[in-house]
Amino acid sequence: MYMPTQEERTQAMLCHLTGLLGGLIPPVNIIAPLVIWLLKKDQSQFVNDQGKEALNFQISMTIYFIVAFLLMFILIGIVLLPVLGLCWLIFGIIATIKANEGVFYRYPLILRLIR
Repeated sequence: MYMPTQEERTQAMLCHLTGLLGGLIPPVNIIAPLVIWLLKKDQSQFVNDQGKEALNFQISMTIYFIVAFLLMFILIGIVLLPVLGLCWLIFGIIATIKANEGVFYRYPLILRLIR
């Protein structure tokens, strides 16, 4: 069984953690994990896997937030936006912890755009 090194776990954890910075600076949620993944994907199987997972999650959540924002005009988005925000935060924290533990974490309900 493959066990990532501490350095690999830290890099994978940063892929997930930097995605959470998007709450403060919106484009960072995709750009930061993308940069880490592109720099390290060929050096580590674990960082490659978790980097793609983090990117897929951030891209999916961005799409979901846009759709929920548009649905605000028919009032559904008013309920969806806080729920999405909470899911984004909770799943991001869980993924960060799991990556630090060396676990190949999978986010639920995301689009697998990057394979």
